[in-house]
Amino acid sequence: MIKQAIRTQLENAPLRLLDASTGRLYNQEAQINAFMESREYQEILPSSMTYAPLQEKSVKKAVAKYFSWVMLSHRWERGELLLHDIQDKSVYDLDSVGMAVKLQKFCEVARDAGHRWVWCDTCCIDQNNNTEVQRSVNSMFVWYRHSALTIVYLSDVLPSAQSGALADSAWNTRGWTVQEFLAPKIILFYRKDWTLYLNDRSPNHKESAVIMKELNESTGINAQALTAFHPGMAGAREKLQWASMRVTTVQEDVAYSLFGIFGVHLPLLYGEMKQNALGRLLQEIVARSGDITALDWVGRSSEFNSCLPADISSYKSPPYTPPYLSDDQIQTLISSLKNAAVVDEALTLYTQLTKLSIPRFANCRLQLPCITFPVTNIKRRSGQDRESCFTCDIKADGLLDLSITTGDKLTQFSSTKHTQQKFLLIRPWNRYDLGLPDPADETQSMNNLSEVASSSEESLGRYSGDDESVLSVFHWRASSLVVRLGQPFWALLLMQQRGGEYKRIAADHSIIAQVKDMASVQDMMDVRTLEIL
Repeated sequence: MIKQAIRTQLENAPLRLLDASTGRLYNQEAQINAFMESREYQEILPSSMTYAPLQEKSVKKAVAKYFSWVMLSHRWERGELLLHDIQDKSVYDLDSVGMAVKLQKFCEVARDAGHRWVWCDTCCIDQNNNTEVQRSVNSMFVWYRHSALTIVYLSDVLPSAQSGALADSAWNTRGWTVQEFLAPKIILFYRKDWTLYLNDRSPNHKESAVIMKELNESTGINAQALTAFHPGMAGAREKLQWASMRVTTVQEDVAYSLFGIFGVHLPLLYGEMKQNALGRLLQEIVARSGDITALDWVGRSSEFNSCLPADISSYKSPPYTPPYLSDDQIQTLISSLKNAAVVDEALTLYTQLTKLSIPRFANCRLQLPCITFPVTNIKRRSGQDRESCFTCDIKADGLLDLSITTGDKLTQFSSTKHTQQKFLLIRPWNRYDLGLPDPADETQSMNNLSEVASSSEESLGRYSGDDESVLSVFHWRASSLVVRLGQPFWALLLMQQRGGEYKRIAADHSIIAQVKDMASVQDMMDVRTLEIL
């Protein structure tokens, strides 16, 4: 029973830890051996001899307390101590200069708070062991999440600093520190002299309204996420925005530092360069979540795939939010679609869209479901330097005229002239757009709604006059969808390649398009999946 409790506790623990009392490094096997010789083991052994639920609970609690650990979150500086600098030594025996002082003080603060084990990324990971680095990076979020406490050391925040110093700290600009303050449940901030930030002596600074407000304002991360963050794909675009202004010393770490936040486990390939690392992460997000908002960015296209950005900073601006329509506005607009032919076309479009799959990546190629609008004319505005960014006016079938500014090579184009080039403006299809409010059943889930909707034209044909109420629900959903498709939307401009695939033309602002006539459903009927390089 004791061994099982230890195994369970160490499943989510770092591979090696420092003993805050002795200053010596222990791997997990050495930790277990130390426990077997400890006073805590001798105390729980008699109570565990009689197996019972009460004793089992007591054993688990005692084991969890002994093996609990404290994590350090800090900014790496010149001269950090590495594994080989402290192996077979006590950190307390090192000369108290440079980065040794930071490590010593960290151990002392954790020890004085009643904790035995501590972890610091500089010296508790063998940086020369690729397998260990791989495992550590993919496990680090879990280690911070299960820590008894995470100490954040702000080496550039002076003892006299007032509120606002945390926001200005270099720690608050680093890529890795995002997960290091989101993952833990208990966190304490310390200043340069190892005194508590703002002299706040509360047991958990995540419960400090002043400190959390400062973090919220400086990072843009909402209060709920700051205090009770859950990793995963939900809200992917917002999470990318949080990281958009962060920097890392090693360029690939821009992506690797986000693995834990999104709950993904991917190989670390140091040397692959930033665009490839970020591309692998983004394709995993899009493919697993089906969330196309990760494609909503402005800036320069990645060499990994033109639909992805070359840099995380492209997510700095928030994603485009379509205009809000109240129920009354939707109903009024639906009333304008009473023409029987329009409603029938809406049903056909609705059925087509339900059949589309989620976006998929294969060999860096994106299979993107969308509604397409053929571009008929691209005209560059006169008086512009052709070697830099330039603005083009664009016309497309079924859409209002619009303009874009781009640095990509974009020749003038007209459908009236013979040319092999073909351009499309597309509306990337978001399957969640099918989850429209249903006045007949507001509690119906998106999955059930999609199941009903995907009954297709063949199923719709089965509804006879006796099922007019069911058919009217389909009419309402289809008409509601058309109303929403008639509102301004975020679009992509694509240029066809010789092999039939497409490439995205990047712009320095979001391309917002709108259909000319909401009732002209035919203009929205070109529904297909495109392959984008």
